[in-house]
Amino acid sequence: MSFATTDLCDDHADLLESGVLAVLPPVYQHFGQHRKFSGPATTLKVFEDNALVRSTLETPGNGGVLVVDGGGSLRRALVGGQLGLLAQDNGWAGIVVYGCIRDTDEINACAVGVRALGAHPQKSAKAGAGARDVRVHISGVAVRPGDWIYADADGILVSQQQLA
Repeated sequence: MSFATTDLCDDHADLLESGVLAVLPPVYQHFGQHRKFSGPATTLKVFEDNALVRSTLETPGNGGVLVVDGGGSLRRALVGGQLGLLAQDNGWAGIVVYGCIRDTDEINACAVGVRALGAHPQKSAKAGAGARDVRVHISGVAVRPGDWIYADADGILVSQQQLA
């Protein structure tokens, strides 16, 4: 995986202008061992309930990135240490959470990349409410299932196509 988000922005300025490529606002914190990750998006729309997050991370990730639209809630965590291990063990490249995570020491020990708005100690509900593989909006940017996510130390990109 050899890319830099800065180079992708420079090399694909036309895609930025047309809206095919978007940059998420710089509000996400880095967690996990992988500072750089990329892959096709699997999307979830949930709110303070992570049952769907767990069931999705229990499936093979095949190098994909789980994008969780948690509504930007800062009141509960949607991903914790056990889910970080599931992501690592099931081949997910990364997780982007428009919301919070917890068990940051455990997640930082996992061989996966995680971006989230912050950390919060309170766990989420487990009712199973939410939707998978739907268009979501995180930090004002639309993400569709299959869009490509590129994350590194400089930021997070969402592309409607895989970038070379």
